[in-house]
Amino acid sequence: MPEYEFVNVYVPRGVSRKEAARLLTDHAEYGHWELDRLSLHRDGSRRVRLRRRIIRQVRATW
Repeated sequence: MPEYEFVNVYVPRGVSRKEAARLLTDHAEYGHWELDRLSLHRDGSRRVRLRRRIIRQVRATW
């Protein structure tokens, strides 16, 4: 089963949808994150949870 690490990103209510999309795209491109969960609050702010897979190295045996 794959293991993931998570990061929470808070996007305040004054940030436009286009700017929020650009911010999340930058995280995806340069940090290899993918969207796990997005919650939109009544005040217009967003809480985003991003995840990326943890790749473990297997030790080589001689």
